Amino acid sequence: MGDVADKIAYFQAITGVEDTDLCTEILAAHGWDLELAISVFTSQNHHPATEYASEPTTSDTPPTSTNQPPAETGLVAGGSGGPPGLAWKIITLPFSIISGSLGLISGAVGLGVWAAGGVLSYSLRMIGFNLGRNSESSSPLVSVTASAAEAMSFVDSFDRDFGSIRPSFIAEGFMDALQRSRHEFKLFFVYLHSPEHPDTPVFCERTLCNEALVAFINENFVAWGGSIRASEGFKMSNSLKASRFPFCAVVMAATNQRIALLQQVEGPKSPDELLTALQRVLEESAPVLVSARLEAEERRNNIRLREEQDAAYRAALEADQARERQRQEEQERQEREAAEAERKRKEEEEARERAAREAAEREAALAKMREEKLQSLGPEPAKGPDVTQVLVRFPTGERKERRFQCSTTIQSLYDYVDSLGCLEVEKYSLVSNFPRTVYGSEKLALSLKDAGLHPQASLFVELNS
Repeated sequence: MGDVADKIAYFQAITGVEDTDLCTEILAAHGWDLELAISVFTSQNHHPATEYASEPTTSDTPPTSTNQPPAETGLVAGGSGGPPGLAWKIITLPFSIISGSLGLISGAVGLGVWAAGGVLSYSLRMIGFNLGRNSESSSPLVSVTASAAEAMSFVDSFDRDFGSIRPSFIAEGFMDALQRSRHEFKLFFVYLHSPEHPDTPVFCERTLCNEALVAFINENFVAWGGSIRASEGFKMSNSLKASRFPFCAVVMAATNQRIALLQQVEGPKSPDELLTALQRVLEESAPVLVSARLEAEERRNNIRLREEQDAAYRAALEADQARERQRQEEQERQEREAAEAERKRKEEEEARERAAREAAEREAALAKMREEKLQSLGPEPAKGPDVTQVLVRFPTGERKERRFQCSTTIQSLYDYVDSLGCLEVEKYSLVSNFPRTVYGSEKLALSLKDAGLHPQASLFVELNS
């Protein structure tokens, strides 16, 4: 029976239907499937004729104390037996807003029909259709997720109904807003909005829009709001097991895709009551937030230090590599120069050897030529009437004298000079003075007598230029 009473109380809290018999009848008609009954009721926008009660009054309804946390859910973990403090009991369940029940998924589809109107209205305003609200300026069409669109629609609807003095609800999905709170090292304030609940308007106008409370929330929390008529708000109401409305909670992002439920406030509260509850949880959580901030700063400092060390190491490594490249280039340059010098030395040595060999060959050829010419002259004849005495003077002042037969040709005189080896040149002429006569190539066949050099002649060697 307790389970039946819980379902009735939860159905009353979600739908705002006061008549217990009517709730029992609706649940029985749907086989006591709570998710299916809520889905059908919200998708049809059903409103019973009876007036709503301000609070569920069944004996099995969860306690309404501000300090009493909800039972464990698939998303969060809360304490029991007292207000949650620093020793939060984090239940290691997957951090997922999606319910494990297929019936709840089908119910969310029904809620999507109701939320489509709000999303469409917001989308039209995004592309420039103000829908009668002349004070709003058009914004460019942007691509947003479904959860972000729901959050934007809720903020827009809240401003339209209760004004702009409100907590700065993040126009993002629940997960994105939760991560924002984690990065900013702030607690996460969650408000679940029940549009059909009779206490909602008064709570929003007098408490949630109270200037002092708004300033405190905006300074110390990251705030997120969602309507239980929308898909994500409905899922969060199930995950947080919200049994009374208005419903507020303070959660904190934990590790491994989990969150910690620090505080929940159910039912209508005055600004002072809600502010007191938020101040208390903020004071209790301050050491943890400070520690998290210091750890994050230390991590950032360590990362920056590692980056600086890595940069210094890379710079030193690059400098070492540059020096090594310079050393290798210098070594390669020296090796090239040494190879070039060695090549030149070998070429010069080969050239000297070749020149010496050629000079030796020439000298040998000259010596052979001189020997052959000397042999061709024959023995020097003795003095006689047919013998010509020839005196040859060289440019160096040296003189050579020899006797020839008067019938000997001028060519024999050249052979004689060549056989002496006194000249280093090959081109020269034999010349006589008084009168000056050059015995060139045209006179080589003349005999000494015919050339007018008998019985004696004095010739000198004239080098040809």
